[in-house]
Amino acid sequence: MQKFDSFSAFYPYYLREHANPWCRLMHYIGSTLVLLILAWILLTDAWFWLISLPVIGYGFAWFGHLVFEHNKPATFHYPWYSLAADWVMYKDFLTGQLSGKLASAAIKQS
Repeated sequence: MQKFDSFSAFYPYYLREHANPWCRLMHYIGSTLVLLILAWILLTDAWFWLISLPVIGYGFAWFGHLVFEHNKPATFHYPWYSLAADWVMYKDFLTGQLSGKLASAAIKQS
């Protein structure tokens, strides 16, 4: 695995590790569920359910890597960069910026 000294150097690598759109979809589902459950927790004071957030978020993401991407998630080598990159990728998807960033990372899109 490459060594990364900055998030800006890591993010294109992260996108290449998420080239499969179905894998990215699993990430988006997990991230959306995390946000919805977090909102529910805040509204209901059900703080115990905070422990479910990493299970749900990472569960969907790792399923995407296992089934669609067939690679090892970057979380194991770069946990903080990977966590940040997941949210940046989600933001890029929601704001319509992801296509350009995928192209910049030399990822073919179907």
